[in-house]
Amino acid sequence: MIKRDISKVIKETFKHYPVITVTGPRQSGKTTLIQMTFKNKPYFNLEDPRLREFAINDPTAFLDQMPNGGIIDEIQHVPQLFSYIQVLVDARKKNGLFILSGSQQFSLQKSISQSLAGRTAIFHLLPLSISELKKAKKLRQKKFEPFLLDGFFPKIHSGKKQNLNIFYGSYFETYVEKDIRTLINIKDLSLFKKFVTLCAGRIGQLLNKESLARDVGISQKTVEEWLSILEASFILFRLQPYYVNVSKRLIKTPKLYFYEPGLASYLLNISNEEQLSSHPLKGNLFENLIVVEAMKHKFNFALRQNISFYRDSNNNEIDLLIETGNSLLPLEIKSSQTFHMEFVKTIENLSQPLNLVKGAVVYGGDVRQNRTNFTLLPWFSIDDFLKSN
Repeated sequence: MIKRDISKVIKETFKHYPVITVTGPRQSGKTTLIQMTFKNKPYFNLEDPRLREFAINDPTAFLDQMPNGGIIDEIQHVPQLFSYIQVLVDARKKNGLFILSGSQQFSLQKSISQSLAGRTAIFHLLPLSISELKKAKKLRQKKFEPFLLDGFFPKIHSGKKQNLNIFYGSYFETYVEKDIRTLINIKDLSLFKKFVTLCAGRIGQLLNKESLARDVGISQKTVEEWLSILEASFILFRLQPYYVNVSKRLIKTPKLYFYEPGLASYLLNISNEEQLSSHPLKGNLFENLIVVEAMKHKFNFALRQNISFYRDSNNNEIDLLIETGNSLLPLEIKSSQTFHMEFVKTIENLSQPLNLVKGAVVYGGDVRQNRTNFTLLPWFSIDDFLKSN
């Protein structure tokens, strides 16, 4: 069993809130996390149709089983429970009662805003991080390519050999059949699958909704609707650009990334290292791996999601920026195993205009060097660098 970094902050926060809510992708380990963290709480999974029927038809009796609170998994299946839980926590006036979890962020946030605002702390559990794999001694090789193919879902690293095509194929089909059908009414699911696949083909690139709409054969309004659903169900996310004027971040073009690079590789039909080595999106997938590691670090330690990228009108670009007070920590991300000085050219040129602090070049090699103006950082050391900054 791999211990999750987020468990410590969840356990501490539970002392100060009556309810904790844990969201994240399917199979990211939410159930295992909350059962291991709160061993003394009774557990109820609303994926079970019998329990779901009980909770729907007699919510009061269902919650009476939990006089001291409990764990309710996949609670989005019975959204009316939120109102009953609100009444209970307000009446009991104590912390550490309920742990709620679910895979549909959109449904959970809507219910929370209506009933549990101010009464619950929300955490997002993503698949395993490099830090967690290291602690579990499951990151012993220094090649990044296997991790772009395997991905980071706990089941992949459970010790049992998985057929990746079957695993990700089943994962994607289950997601489309179970989650998408409950979130939105899509008549042609094959069109939606094509949309997700084309999104994978744009990984690490500026989002062009017009081009995406044209290639799929849908409207730009539908593109936005489907992107929002994919974000709410933890398939992909949009990384916003950095601007001194904060309001501009909301109107300028973001970049597209997947929460799980293994799923992106599957959608791109990359099934082995030979195919990956010559694939035009290899560098984009490597960039995705590092960007999502920064996001995992923020989520796992309850830090503000203050990451972005920079690109100006002259196409000067910094792959990742992390806000640190009044300064910015820059990271350039290169899949090359060999360092070249041109990797830091943009950072050096923008150091004073953007008030950059000493950053890093994260690359596919295995040598770490602490140079005067930057750190040369092997990909598998990104977790240590993030913790120290």
